[in-house]
Amino acid sequence: MNYQDFFRSELDQLRDDGNYRDFAELERHRGTFPQATCHNGPGEVTIWCSNDYLGMGQHPAVLSAMHTALDRTGAGAGGTRNISGTTHDHVLLEAELADLHGKEAALLFTSGYVSNWAALGTLAARIPGCVVLSDALNHASMIEGIRHSKAQKLIWKHNDLRDLEAKLAALPLNQPKLIAFESVYSMDGDIAPIAEICDLADRYNAMTYLDEVHAVGLYGPRGGGIAEREGLMDRLTVIEGTLGKAFGVMGGYIAASGELCDFVRSFASGFIFTTALPPAVAAGAAASIRHLKSSGAERAAQQDRVAAVRARLDEIGLPHIDNPSHIIPVMVGDPVKCKYISDILLRDHGIYIQPINYPTVPKGTERLRITPSPVHSAADIDRLIHALGQLWTQCALARQPLAAQ
Repeated sequence: MNYQDFFRSELDQLRDDGNYRDFAELERHRGTFPQATCHNGPGEVTIWCSNDYLGMGQHPAVLSAMHTALDRTGAGAGGTRNISGTTHDHVLLEAELADLHGKEAALLFTSGYVSNWAALGTLAARIPGCVVLSDALNHASMIEGIRHSKAQKLIWKHNDLRDLEAKLAALPLNQPKLIAFESVYSMDGDIAPIAEICDLADRYNAMTYLDEVHAVGLYGPRGGGIAEREGLMDRLTVIEGTLGKAFGVMGGYIAASGELCDFVRSFASGFIFTTALPPAVAAGAAASIRHLKSSGAERAAQQDRVAAVRARLDEIGLPHIDNPSHIIPVMVGDPVKCKYISDILLRDHGIYIQPINYPTVPKGTERLRITPSPVHSAADIDRLIHALGQLWTQCALARQPLAAQ
């Protein structure tokens, strides 16, 4: 085999299918987010697809905490948590996270992907006879963790309580079971029926594992997520989250009982054998969590911007998935046109929105995933809607009937 020819042909096929991903070389500027410089594009751009949902990556309290910790501790953690990398800042952050979710303990990981992979993989592998019941639209990190565990896996139809119950009822009542699901699903923006899933878990003697990565910081009176908003945190066995989205920094975590967190800490290779987060990152995350526990201003402003963008899309008939979350999927339905629109938005309008194509979403459901933030202005929204309207006409894409709006 000619290896380079193989790599080249596979990449060419991605390009032909409209699924090849180009990276925009972005440089964010402190204090001006969502504005940034695109070094391999048009220069100054407005970012409309960031997962820094609240702009906390630019917040003065976060930056101050990180500067202070960097001057106090230096750059790195010094090793894995087991060797020399458990610092005072890690312990303080885990305490903040446990408090946020009303749990006895929390355990940090280097990313949300690693926290899902390591926690689900460890629990499912080491609990004898455990069966994992996984929502059909769970994130790749959850799927990989379950696969790595080699435990029996049953996939239930997305958010379908009847299908979940049928699968639970078919298992012996005393067999260990773990229901794994998300609160906010990042591509369609829909929300799981958490209370009803907890009811089924109680009825069929199952543990629950809830991924709140697209909800922490954004929902609930203190930013604890959808489970906090709905008063359900105490009913969940494990709550998993990220520090790299609404909290604006980096890292992942689980929050659960002291014994469960200690169990994962003691057996998860993804925790044991990787270098710990830098203390300055942990300090910044803790500052972000503390701020959002007491401030609802960012959440309220974000919800206002989301409503404004949805209303403006409706005014010009652009199809978007109607959901109860902050994620606005604008549906294109064609991979080539989706990438084209993204490219022209960047080149001609200075608007950065990455296309979401297969395999991230099923073929035929290609989309632009828009995430308004509190720091997007009315002028930013005007420019976005005007550009999208022009490109929708240019690409001869269908619009929703305006009379129905």
